[in-house]
Amino acid sequence: MRTVLWIVGIVGGALVLLGLLLEAVRWLVLIGAVALVVVVVLAFVRGRQLMRQHSPGRR
Repeated sequence: MRTVLWIVGIVGGALVLLGLLLEAVRWLVLIGAVALVVVVVLAFVRGRQLMRQHSPGRR
């Protein structure tokens, strides 16, 4: 799962940089930004899952 986050993050960052360099291809910036948001959300969800696994249950 960590590898997927790194790959999506790197691709997203590269798309943002490429979009900024080309300026004419604005949708690349949008796709890159969406990919970075996805990485943040996935990392947050993964972190919460890990916290639930390592914390004692409240039952």
